[in-house]
Amino acid sequence: MTLVPKFEIKDFLKTITKTKPTIAILVPTILTAIVNYPEISKYDLSSINYVVSGSAPLPVEIMNRFEKLTGSVILEGFGLTESSPVTHVNPVKSKRKAGSIGIALPSTDVRIMDLETGTKEEQMGQTGELVIKGPQVMKGYWNMPEETAETLKDGWLYTGDIAHIDEDGFVFIVDRKKDMIIAGGFNIYPRDIDEVLYEHPKIADAVTIGVPDDYRGETVKVFVVLKPGQTLSEE
Repeated sequence: MTLVPKFEIKDFLKTITKTKPTIAILVPTILTAIVNYPEISKYDLSSINYVVSGSAPLPVEIMNRFEKLTGSVILEGFGLTESSPVTHVNPVKSKRKAGSIGIALPSTDVRIMDLETGTKEEQMGQTGELVIKGPQVMKGYWNMPEETAETLKDGWLYTGDIAHIDEDGFVFIVDRKKDMIIAGGFNIYPRDIDEVLYEHPKIADAVTIGVPDDYRGETVKVFVVLKPGQTLSEE
């Protein structure tokens, strides 16, 4: 096992080339930095067979580029501190789906609840809040009864993540509930915009937020980081 105390792109790539790990546990920020590093061809990442990605949604474009670069397979999963922490993961050997956090672990139940009241279960394919029940879910927050009551309802953990489930049981995270932008009565999910921005050949990284707007209540604001040597105009 190799532990890297601090991420510095050059030292990190040198470590992989030297130690030749077969499995890597990484976060989207590191994966994005690797695929956009101008001198990546100088390093050998071919030893990596599998990458487990967590902590934040991984843009599909970054996943595809990393897998093409290394020949590895990225397994995206999901979890929270409150769930000890893993609840979902894409299967290692069988079917997996890009952009999905995978299927629920054994003995883990999943529901998608309506965003307004949190009391109505949504149908397959419909968007709502992801709630989870299982042996890994916490009993509550220590000495915080109000916060516990807000997060745990009848044993179900309300994650604060907006998601939907497909016909195969794969869960797709749309965005954090608190990050959703409501503009003129329409729900806008920043991740949907981020996914499109990552496909732009000049953009290395991107983030979308909501900002106050006198007319629509909120509007969209985007921040981008360009790839080295690239420029963009307002047009």
